[in-house]
Amino acid sequence: MMRKLLMVVPVLAMAMAGSTACATKKFVRTEVGAVNDKVGTLSQQLEQNEQRTKENEQKIAQVDEKAGQADQHAAAANSAAQEAKNAASAVDAKADALDKANKKLVYEVVLSEAEGGFKFGKTDLPDAAKAQLDKMISDLQADPKAVWFEVEGHTDSVGDAKNNERLGLERAEQVKRYLYETHKVPLHKINVISYGETKPAATNKTKAGRAENRRIVVRVLA
Repeated sequence: MMRKLLMVVPVLAMAMAGSTACATKKFVRTEVGAVNDKVGTLSQQLEQNEQRTKENEQKIAQVDEKAGQADQHAAAANSAAQEAKNAASAVDAKADALDKANKKLVYEVVLSEAEGGFKFGKTDLPDAAKAQLDKMISDLQADPKAVWFEVEGHTDSVGDAKNNERLGLERAEQVKRYLYETHKVPLHKINVISYGETKPAATNKTKAGRAENRRIVVRVLA
């Protein structure tokens, strides 16, 4: 009986060992399968990320291309605008040249304080200045309506520059008014402008020079 029992124990041990080995292999296969699944999932996610990266790179490239095209269009527009500006300037220059060629200076009179013109700070047209304008119209010996009058107002440098510009303009307007009301010169035939103190005829450091700078210049153009 004892001998049979001793023979049964090793058999049971072997059976138990075989069962444990099978369980271990099954566990390993399960764990390996789980790991493989995770690796597969990670690989799939990695591929998806790579695909998204490629798509983003393509979109960025498209945006860069469109931006480059926009820059080219902007450069072309600027170039066209500059060409148009240059063409306009050329036209203006030709018009000015033609205008100067068609106009001829036929008479000029200067109404300065030194010769009985405007007094310091005043805009009233003196009688001496009116007499010079009357003589100008008489000397033309033609219909004043057939010519153009350019009236320039000038001052000395005493006082504020803006006030001097205003003063020069008011004096020029007085001359325009006189030519219109007294000699019936059409208003559209008379152009007035003020240079204020910017174009002195003499030095402003002396009383005589300042008196000469306070003047109106009238030019008659055919």
